[in-house]
Amino acid sequence: MKKNIFYSSALAVLLLFNSCATNPVTGKKEVMLISEEQEIAMGQEADPQIVAQFGLYNDPEMQRFIQEKGQQMAAVSHRSNLKYTFRVLDSEVINAFAVPGGYVYFTRGIMAHLNNEAQFAGVLGHEIGHVTARHSAAQQSKATLTQGLLIGGMIFSPTLANMGQTLSQGASLLFLKFGRDAERQSDELGVEYSTKIGYDATEMADFFLTLQRSSAQAGAQEIPDFLSTHPNPGDRYSTVKQLAAQWKQQVNTPLKVNRNNFLKLIDGIIYGEDPKQGFVENQVFYHPELKFQFPIPQAWQYQNTPQQVQMAPKDGKALMFLTLVPGTALEAAAQEVVTKYQLQPLESRSVTVNGLPAIAIVADQKPSQEAQQQQQEQVPVRAMIYLIQYGGNIYGMFGVTSANDFNAYAPTFSNTMQNFRTLSDPDKLNRQPERVRVKTLSKASTLAQALTSYNVPTKRQEEIAILNGMQLKDQLAAGTMIKIVAK
Repeated sequence: MKKNIFYSSALAVLLLFNSCATNPVTGKKEVMLISEEQEIAMGQEADPQIVAQFGLYNDPEMQRFIQEKGQQMAAVSHRSNLKYTFRVLDSEVINAFAVPGGYVYFTRGIMAHLNNEAQFAGVLGHEIGHVTARHSAAQQSKATLTQGLLIGGMIFSPTLANMGQTLSQGASLLFLKFGRDAERQSDELGVEYSTKIGYDATEMADFFLTLQRSSAQAGAQEIPDFLSTHPNPGDRYSTVKQLAAQWKQQVNTPLKVNRNNFLKLIDGIIYGEDPKQGFVENQVFYHPELKFQFPIPQAWQYQNTPQQVQMAPKDGKALMFLTLVPGTALEAAAQEVVTKYQLQPLESRSVTVNGLPAIAIVADQKPSQEAQQQQQEQVPVRAMIYLIQYGGNIYGMFGVTSANDFNAYAPTFSNTMQNFRTLSDPDKLNRQPERVRVKTLSKASTLAQALTSYNVPTKRQEEIAILNGMQLKDQLAAGTMIKIVAK
């Protein structure tokens, strides 16, 4: 499915020769490890993988909006020569990020939490700033040299990363972290660029408060990805406010917020998980469209993407994932898997999984040729694999860990794989997503009163207040537009 990008050793050789370049933003000479051509090539290779992994959000008007505003802002940036691409991804996480060469992505999760065009423009300018100041290019050169150490601690060795195919360029770039200096510079550029295209950058600072409140409500273990990947020092809000005030004085023209226009744009956007792509309830993963289900081990984390479902314990010592395996015949598919992952089968047998034909394999991964040539020591990796035929597809369920830990994890792998089964529960098959619904108040009230009038449960009112960037006690005039969440 996902194809890992491994740059040749030639790049490592090139990196040994430090080349000085003029930073487009500061005008200062600095050491830059990759050329602009390499930077563009990285983005061109990463983009299709990012789109394949997360999917584009199916809303042509929203995609046109981000392209239009993005191109307008790119034209006033410090690197207007680049060919920029802007996309909204079909992911519920609250995040926006950029990859080298001019590729900028917003998730539908962050679009749902923005409350006006000015906030959107501030975040957009921030991400373009990472591109124009070449932060993502510099960071990517580091990521290229340390491949095998990414993806949230789920992977503990390059061999295991290769086996799970999770070390894709797209996935690693989604979680790139920048230092505070880079973030501060991108905040400054976000204020500058958004002001230059006519938006009030003060709103950008206000959006930081929404993110902080969302983080506090979810708890430290589930902070919005935009905060986890964008360090947020305590003075960030006030600094951006000050910068926005300075730019207001410089341009000396009225600046836009455009709240109602933006709310109309996102009216109906999917909020949270989209059940049709698969969802988890009571530690069971359900996929209504493909009509299957299987249990997720207790206390294991999971990530669902269009290409695969990944599961791992918090210590990162094992990995399970489910993905489609090409082919129509089980035996041929099994041989393809063994060859593709360079496996040495220890056992292979035909089995039945809840009435479905399957092949169960236990195998070790052969040492890579590169490791053999360089006489490197590799952590021996062992996998349990179930290939299950169902609905015209072959589903591969892979459980991977070190050979030393395999016996400890084998019962967990087996329990998940042997409980793959057909989904027939109408409640799960017909589950609809929650969506943001924009309402116009007919009379003045507090936000809390308004939410109650729209039947928002009390236990969710603080969540919806954060979604609106408001406090429950805020007084709202008749005619005010607010967001609620409903199916």
